Amino acid sequence: MTALLRTVLAALTAALVSVVAPSPAPASASVAASAACETDPATPKRQLRAMWISSVANIDWPSRTGLSVSAQQAEFRAWLDLAVRKRINAVIVQVRPTADAFWPSPHEPWSQWLTGTQGRDPGYDPLAFMVNEAHARNLEFHAWFNPYRIANHDDPSRLVSTHPARRNPGWRFAYGGKLYYNPGIPEVRAFIENAIMDAVSRYDVDGAHLDDYFYPYPVSGQTIPDSATYDRYGAGFDTIGDWRRDNVNLLVRELDQRIHAAKPHVSFGISPFGIWRNAGTDPLGSRTSGLQSYDAIYADSREWVKQGWVDYISPQIYWHIGFSTAAYEVLTAWWSNVVRDTGVRLVVGQAAYRAGASGQDAAWQDPAELSDHLHDNRRHPEVVGDVFFSAKDVRADRIGAFTRVVDAHYTRPALLPARGSGSAPGAPSITSAARASDGVRLAWTGSGTAYAVYRVDGARSSADPCFFADARNLVTTTRQTTFTDTTAGGSAYTYYVSALNRTHQEGSPSAGRVVEAGGGTFSVVVDNAGSGFTASANWGTSAFSGQLHGTDYRFADPVRASDPAWFRAAVPSDGNYRVEVWYPSDAGYNSATPYIVATSGGNRTVVVDQRSGGGQWRALGTYTLAAGTYDVVGVSRWTSATGYVIADAVRITRA
Repeated sequence: MTALLRTVLAALTAALVSVVAPSPAPASASVAASAACETDPATPKRQLRAMWISSVANIDWPSRTGLSVSAQQAEFRAWLDLAVRKRINAVIVQVRPTADAFWPSPHEPWSQWLTGTQGRDPGYDPLAFMVNEAHARNLEFHAWFNPYRIANHDDPSRLVSTHPARRNPGWRFAYGGKLYYNPGIPEVRAFIENAIMDAVSRYDVDGAHLDDYFYPYPVSGQTIPDSATYDRYGAGFDTIGDWRRDNVNLLVRELDQRIHAAKPHVSFGISPFGIWRNAGTDPLGSRTSGLQSYDAIYADSREWVKQGWVDYISPQIYWHIGFSTAAYEVLTAWWSNVVRDTGVRLVVGQAAYRAGASGQDAAWQDPAELSDHLHDNRRHPEVVGDVFFSAKDVRADRIGAFTRVVDAHYTRPALLPARGSGSAPGAPSITSAARASDGVRLAWTGSGTAYAVYRVDGARSSADPCFFADARNLVTTTRQTTFTDTTAGGSAYTYYVSALNRTHQEGSPSAGRVVEAGGGTFSVVVDNAGSGFTASANWGTSAFSGQLHGTDYRFADPVRASDPAWFRAAVPSDGNYRVEVWYPSDAGYNSATPYIVATSGGNRTVVVDQRSGGGQWRALGTYTLAAGTYDVVGVSRWTSATGYVIADAVRITRA
């Protein structure tokens, strides 16, 4: 992405922010009254933030077959804990990867990806376990089903003897070295729907999700062997392509009807290939020139949206900004236009697997590429969130790309987008709020499925609706009626709690509850010339700038290696601390110097432009630090920007 385009995107984003703030309103005022408040696009009130957890071929979970029950469960909890740390609020988990099941299904065998043997009982109910664990963390759980794939091989004898595809050989075909259910057979469609509905009906899932595999992706020199099926069932269709698309449309439309008839609150979504059709083929298509899912895999994703057969669409826009074949910014604009005024929500599928990966285009070696996608999203109000493929790539965080996403877009929690027209719950009542050794402990009563906790600085006698207009004051969401705010410092605060129903309609906030100031003060400065500073021999020493702190400062050339200079400090107790840095600035210094903060939840990276703003304390933010003496703040050399990176001084102050 060029510097000019990035500048234009930033300007467009800023122009979207509303600027008229109303007068303060009583605490009973509706949260919806905050529509005219000034909001920050970096802290949206509502946003779906999800990651795909893939089970096929043990991509994400379980990490391999044959793990013990306790090991499988520990791994899954770790994925959910990762989601919480990254302020993700939903997981999309593959529970039917290859015509098999991650629950005791009466229709299909246990998945081989659990035990290594198809049909073998894993010793517990994974789907029940996963849903319960997700909800305990107030994460939405979307059950992900692959509709037609039977196996990643073409040998039916390798399927368990009771497999429906073995007992009904006429239901399947082989193509491209894999086995598929034939979408054109009505009995097959009914069977697939029944298999999916068993999970939707029996488990407390929040969503049902299909991926992009409908008819098989084309294989050179091969033809899908369904001509006999077309001869039998294709009357009334001019072409076999039209018939195939109708077969998929029937599955989508009928699933939509059946899911909402069984559980109206469950959200139905599909993640199709990112291109419907190219404008060169169809004037309704996008300005792209790639594979067309309408023609290649018979997925008429635009029709699903226009007919309202899905609650959300999550196109896999797995290409970088400016890509000549299929540019990210072209496709987000196209899909935004498709969903506009339909009631279908647009959630972009993001290629976290490309960021920093070997062999990917140069654009994907830029740590900012993935974050820039979300900046582009801000131009389109139709985009209500993102899903990242896949969990292991979120965890890998190659070149710090996902850290960039979190630092730029996920600094605060977010409520999930509301769906439907359900009545919002009444306002909760905060029954207690008191300081404790681990933070501020809150308790309340209410009738919500979940709750949002807000914290406003200072003792407030009344609530301004603008307190709740975006997520700047949102501390957490939870399904519990108690919460300990471990991020609270020693200042006075006013807390509010609102209740949400199952489809995320939010009621009015509670009356505010004031917590008075308390706690001791602590502040320490670590200079590069002091004993708490360490750096390799690659870091030089200079007193060139008059903006230095103390007698000198350290500098180093940027490289593709971290080689950090560290500032060590004695943190007196677990808690929240404001971290500030001092550096001399110069036009020739680095525009993207990475500062590393060793928080109790893992390292956080903040990028600072050292070309300006020097000669003073500059805040990196407030972080939860663990007690002890250790390297708290580092200055990394790993940046693609040019110019020296500077390490001079750090100040750490109890918040």
